[in-house]
Amino acid sequence: MVKKLTRTGNSVALVLDREILEATGLDAGSPVEVSTDGRVVVISPVADKKGAAKVDAILGKLDRRYARVFKKLAE
Repeated sequence: MVKKLTRTGNSVALVLDREILEATGLDAGSPVEVSTDGRVVVISPVADKKGAAKVDAILGKLDRRYARVFKKLAE
């Protein structure tokens, strides 16, 4: 999909279509992280710290509960 940048005051904006917003779970006001390698611009949702902590807790519980199984699977 090719998009054009739009002038907004002294800045430039990128308008995202509804399909992209729905696919990424973003909406107006969503925090995003913008990064670049000097050529490519990457826009990604900011990681939810609560969600990440919850996933870490679940993985820790699974690791404790199934440590022997995971060890055998790794062999």
